[in-house]
Amino acid sequence: MKLLHQKPAKPRLGPHGRPQGKAQQQQALQLDLFADGFASDAIASTPPVEAPPANSQPGLQPRLQPKPQALAPDEPTALAPGKRRLRFGEHVLDYTLLRSKRRSIGFLISDDGLRVTAPKWVTLGDIEIAIREKKRWIFTKLSEYRDRSTRRMQPQMQWRDGETLPYMGRSITLRIHATQKAGIHFDDTSDQLIVCLPADAGEQQLKDRVLGWLQLEAKRVFAERLPIYAQKLGVTYQSFALSSATTQWGSCTSEGKIRLNWRLMHFALPLIDYVIAHELSHLREMNHSPRFWATVQSIFPEFETARKTLRDSAQETLPVF
Repeated sequence: MKLLHQKPAKPRLGPHGRPQGKAQQQQALQLDLFADGFASDAIASTPPVEAPPANSQPGLQPRLQPKPQALAPDEPTALAPGKRRLRFGEHVLDYTLLRSKRRSIGFLISDDGLRVTAPKWVTLGDIEIAIREKKRWIFTKLSEYRDRSTRRMQPQMQWRDGETLPYMGRSITLRIHATQKAGIHFDDTSDQLIVCLPADAGEQQLKDRVLGWLQLEAKRVFAERLPIYAQKLGVTYQSFALSSATTQWGSCTSEGKIRLNWRLMHFALPLIDYVIAHELSHLREMNHSPRFWATVQSIFPEFETARKTLRDSAQETLPVF
């Protein structure tokens, strides 16, 4: 996570069975940042859609769906060279179509928007049907990509006296005291983080001291909250550790090893509890099936609200370091 700004596109919500033997030892599930299935790199892609057979009879559609309607001739058609356009109700989707020797229809989200790659013999109608089948994924990924690009342009946090920082769902103020005796203290009544540093200390020293404090706080809070939800669920985890991953809030292996992202400390306690309940629930269901979500709900009934809040507010809440 550059730090946490950022993931893909591989859908991770499909249920899958618990593996046996050695495979079971290696299995781990993770809770991704910002949205379900957000990509870790700069490009999001989705599994290809199988193209219709090349020898299919002319005029036959491989799926019983209405043929997409093109834009009316009198509608605006200000398209960049090489772009095509589809309308979805009030939404308009521009995309680039590339023909290739591949055997399936593929989708890619990048700085240029949506790119569709399809076999040379697949009709435009079938390509548009495939796009419509993937429209939810496409619009979600385009939105996430725009959000991430916007975040990259946000100013970085300035490490200085008076700067504010999100902590446990509230805004705290950094106060620097020039002294030879190093130390750091959080004043809960004034919401001030008092950092004692030598007068000649630089920004990096302040940053290191504050981030170190945040990580110690993360260890303390996670150590307090994990046993609460483990007891509610009746499970035992083997260990937990802090994570600095750029693509996930937490992860859990089938061996009971849990990792939680220390930057959860920027959020209010209910959101931290949701991630903890999510990861512990994997000790019952190593998947994201309906049974898994029912397990989460059994120990954290308001999980849907927390899940949506975490997904929708993460970009705005996380400071850019």
